[in-house]
Amino acid sequence: MYTLARKNNLGKNLMIMRKAFPEAYDFFPQTWLLPAEFGDFKSQFNKKGNKTFIIKPAASCQGRGIFLTRTWEDVNTDEQLVAQRYIHKPYLIDGLKFDLRIYVLVAGCDPLKIFVYHDGLARFATENYVVPNGDNLNSVRMHLTNYAINKDNPNFVFNEDAKEANVGHKRSLISVFQVRVQLCSKFYFPSCYKNKVMMLINFGKKFIR
Repeated sequence: MYTLARKNNLGKNLMIMRKAFPEAYDFFPQTWLLPAEFGDFKSQFNKKGNKTFIIKPAASCQGRGIFLTRTWEDVNTDEQLVAQRYIHKPYLIDGLKFDLRIYVLVAGCDPLKIFVYHDGLARFATENYVVPNGDNLNSVRMHLTNYAINKDNPNFVFNEDAKEANVGHKRSLISVFQVRVQLCSKFYFPSCYKNKVMMLINFGKKFIR
């Protein structure tokens, strides 16, 4: 559990798997474990373009300590952190960023036995998404989907009816799959990722039927 629950250990293991299986593990952005890889991370700022990075504490939760930056000087090299290229064109629903929580039980490793719960949770940001710029890097309720950060926003809509699973800023996973028709019109993503998104939709459709 420790090797997955801490962000730095998860990042380390993902990078190991990407090195071994590059095509299968291309679903997450370029990642640096700080301060160990600070030199390589710092070199990213010498290249052209205003790159945005997201910085996360190695062992924290509820969005605490997460921030966006365009300069290495904002990064404390005395802390254990995970840095990633910020995905500036994320998938959106209703103009909002969201994340998906899928509940999985690993019942055994040899042989591998995994159970996936038929539903899950989708958490939404509470401010309409705008591509990062120098003025909105601190707009955490636009960039982050953590419930702890967004629940106190006056814009936050609580879902008070379990039958209305597509309402509010916390929704069922199934309700998100049910808006699959909107993927081509409301999700902003490069065409090269379309097949991967459709695979996710087909996965969800098995539970919707």
